[in-house]
Formats: sequence, structure tokens, C-alpha cells
Amino acid sequence: MANHKSSIKRIRSTEAKNARNKYYHKTTRNAVRKLRGANSPKEASGLLPVISAMLDKLAKRNVIHKNKAANLKSSLQVHVNGLK
Repeated sequence: MANHKSSIKRIRSTEAKNARNKYYHKTTRNAVRKLRGANSPKEASGLLPVISAMLDKLAKRNVIHKNKAANLKSSLQVHVNGLK
């Protein structure tokens, strides 16, 4: 167990940040699954900008790597273009 007040606070804040990051990451993954499962081009093209913004936000906050976000956005764009 931590002995310093600052380290105890750091543990508390880290747990809160981990929980928040986990929530945002899981929400984004579910949105990506929803987009990949979409069959209508109209629905997919409507979801794409929202999901791209979510991925950019995760990359900005270092929840995922920026290259992973770019790769996901690219593959989703290819999927949406294939539906048209």
C-alpha cells in the first residue's frame, strides 16, 4: 500500500481515468461494430463522421495509438465506399 498522500491520490485518480478511458474505448468499439454491420449506404455514411471523431478523440487522449485510429478510419471508409 502507498505511504504518501500524493501516491494515494495518484492511485485514486488513475483508477478514475482508467474507468473513463475504458468506457470511451468500449463505446467506440461498439460503434465500429455497428458501422461494419450496417448494410445501407445511407446509414453507414451517416455514422462514419461520428465514429471518425470518436477515434480521433481516443488517439488525442492516448487511449489508442494515432496510427491505429488512422488504420481504423481508413478501413471503415473503404467499407462505406464498398456499400455505395
